[in-house]
Amino acid sequence: MASVRTLSPRLVFIAMLALGGLLVSASPSSAQGFGIGGRFAWVKSDTEVDVDSMRFMGGQIRLLGARAGLEVSLDHHSESLEAANLKVTETPVQASLLLRLGHGRATPFLLGGPGWYRRTINVLNDTSNPGVTTTEFGWHAGGGLEILPSRHIGIHGDYRFTFLDFNGNGDNEGFFNRLIPGHRGSMWTLGATVYF
Repeated sequence: MASVRTLSPRLVFIAMLALGGLLVSASPSSAQGFGIGGRFAWVKSDTEVDVDSMRFMGGQIRLLGARAGLEVSLDHHSESLEAANLKVTETPVQASLLLRLGHGRATPFLLGGPGWYRRTINVLNDTSNPGVTTTEFGWHAGGGLEILPSRHIGIHGDYRFTFLDFNGNGDNEGFFNRLIPGHRGSMWTLGATVYF
């Protein structure tokens, strides 16, 4: 049986940035206005547990101005666990404020906002059982880069800390360490948006 090798999120992110750099020719003005697109996300819901990131597929809607914008995204991952006779479906929804740190064809940005993380567990082969659904709320923050190969297309990637803890815990020593929020999970995203 042939083994399947998966690419790491960092390698895909770097390759996409390099591809975007090759596609950039003339320097278009920053994309602005309404945009819709698709993306891949690699999510690690708990950084304390030594498991691989799960791959999600999803999309986003963006409303961008010259300096700031808003993004609403929805991702989806479904997995059947045959040994446990269960199907797990996860659907995170995030609303992010985007702060653009420049203009031109390569624009770094900061982002942050609330997220709702929904998980449904169903019993396989039992349509009479509606399953169990839970929803967690958490804040996220991070940064990324958007490359514009043309005026109406943006290729973007970012890294997000999820489930931020602003209350601080007793494990952090020192004044400055108490000011830095902790986090439970992390998320890499890579996508493209068409702006109208």
